[in-house]
Amino acid sequence: MTTLAILWDPALGIDLGVYTLRFYSLMWFAAFICGVWLMTRVGRRDGLTDDQLTAMLFYVFFGTLIGARLGHCVFYEWGYYKDHLLEMILPVQFSPTFRITGYEGLASHGAAIGIVVAMLLFARKVKKPFLWVMDRLCMAVALGGVFIRLGNFFNSEIIGKPTGSSFGVIFKRLGEDFPRHPAQLYEAFGYLILFFVLWVLYKKGYGQKVGFLFGIFLIALFTIRFVIEFFKENQVAFEDALPLNMGQLLSIPFILAGGVILYFAQKQSHKL
Repeated sequence: MTTLAILWDPALGIDLGVYTLRFYSLMWFAAFICGVWLMTRVGRRDGLTDDQLTAMLFYVFFGTLIGARLGHCVFYEWGYYKDHLLEMILPVQFSPTFRITGYEGLASHGAAIGIVVAMLLFARKVKKPFLWVMDRLCMAVALGGVFIRLGNFFNSEIIGKPTGSSFGVIFKRLGEDFPRHPAQLYEAFGYLILFFVLWVLYKKGYGQKVGFLFGIFLIALFTIRFVIEFFKENQVAFEDALPLNMGQLLSIPFILAGGVILYFAQKQSHKL
């Protein structure tokens, strides 16, 4: 029954003795390093100074981390965190006993909101149009999303639904013996394609149409997320009672916003 399935049971990370360096953390680091490399290359080409690029990376890093953390706490586990507000911002658990947990919950929609807020502040600081900044940053975000989903795959989290066939991945760490959809890999592959599409469009000069690349990014990335959610298990119990899960509901406003931005970007380009 499971002859075509892959048995997935990796180590959590690299054992350093007193600490285990998780592959998930390494994937976040890889996402950030690739983003730095890409934004440095693109930013210098389009006239940003080294000081401005440094400031941008600072804003992106903290906007992503803060947004992702608060997004998870508010959208998915507010019932717990409303009574443990400090645990939203500190990587610890105070009860029933104190322990260092790290940031175990991060939400991509929260990260998206955090990046938008951070870039609004950055654009104001460097006196550049917000959409001009996002047209360039969205390529790095799409590439970073690939690594984040690979990290989820290493963690055996955000798992897919059972395939009901011999195809799929058996997540041994979950104590299961049946294959599931590798939804993390589906999503990573979709983001990789999106990155290459955005990069080709940028190289062809579409970055000069303010808002064009960002509009495509929002529509495509959150459509990918919306579709892949049909193959995922719900992350929290209350989603079982919803016609669409939280990931899909949160994706819809981003898709609509992308359509509006793309419409006005096209309209502006026709006037030019």
